[in-house]
Amino acid sequence: MAVQDASYDRLRAAGCADEVAYVQACLRLFFNPAASAAGHGDMPAPVISASKVADIARLNKVAVFLLKALSRGAAGAAPPELLAWLDGYRRRTMSMNAACIGDSIAIHQVLRGRQIDFVFLKGPLQQQLLYGDHFMKPSGDVDILVSPSGFTAAREALRSVGYEVAGKSRSVWWVRFLGEQHMVRDDDVRAATVDLHYRLQQPGSPSPRDIDGFLRRKRQVEIAGTGMPLISASDMLLLSCISVAKAFFNREPCAGYVCDVRAAASRLSEAEQQNVLDHAAGQGLADTLLLGLRAADVLLGGTATLLSDRATRILARIANADLFHMVIAPWLSSLRWPQRRTVLWELCGREPVRYLTEAGWAASADLSRRIFERPGAAAPVRGNG
Repeated sequence: MAVQDASYDRLRAAGCADEVAYVQACLRLFFNPAASAAGHGDMPAPVISASKVADIARLNKVAVFLLKALSRGAAGAAPPELLAWLDGYRRRTMSMNAACIGDSIAIHQVLRGRQIDFVFLKGPLQQQLLYGDHFMKPSGDVDILVSPSGFTAAREALRSVGYEVAGKSRSVWWVRFLGEQHMVRDDDVRAATVDLHYRLQQPGSPSPRDIDGFLRRKRQVEIAGTGMPLISASDMLLLSCISVAKAFFNREPCAGYVCDVRAAASRLSEAEQQNVLDHAAGQGLADTLLLGLRAADVLLGGTATLLSDRATRILARIANADLFHMVIAPWLSSLRWPQRRTVLWELCGREPVRYLTEAGWAASADLSRRIFERPGAAAPVRGNG
């Protein structure tokens, strides 16, 4: 399980029901601005704690969503100190993402120069396509995907421009089971980090069957006059759902990923919705897709679309109210989480052979982590990785 933020304990001890409702109301207003114009966009009435709202928004990576929602006429419902914090968060996000864009352009140049096939994942490039804004969520790392056969060449290309493998990601567990490595370049001014992937899901949740397909389906987006490779629209939706499943497995807040699911799905016609269902089934991720879609419906409201209709069956034993809190407030001690093997069974479509394969892979990964993972410095180290 991922390390929990210290804010978990504060929010759990103090209680945060009103603040969670406030964040949800802001998110719904962001995605449905017409509700404010129609007189239905008011925030919850109870007095709220600005610090608790800030913690919830930061943990879920939705602070800029709140700021934009409140700017649409509901700012009077926000404490002044919250608005000041949200504005500061937005400024920090702009600075961080601008640096990330610059790093992405440099990485694109070196990998293209080595003729290495790759694609960018998530980050400011995706945010621009989903929201028309490069600065919706902070991106401290550049995530790129290469084929398994191109992983070593990509790593060496990045080393040629000063990136080195971070010590914590040199282990068998990281390379073999997570299928990624962190690479860091520190020029004494700031550190830049690349997450180099050849897999797209951690053990414990189903992985895509065809990683190379993400490379074949890539599209070009222009930034600063340069065409940059980014995953396709259908893969963007699928990857956001993969991130929701990963967060669910780790019991981490994931409203930011759920917002990406809604933003990506809302751009699909009915025919495209059927196509993405077929695409997810071909990747063995049909139920991972449905989990992300159901999470979007319980957090942001249902859409009465083909995708929403299909999503109601996934993890049906979990009530909407519980799933909502698992998404946005997983620190609550009142939540009764399903066993991870139960979630894996559902995400494998209740197919015994697939379930046993994924469960065996997860057990092997866990054993590897116990054997090979050792406490150590996370600073980059030189040498073969």
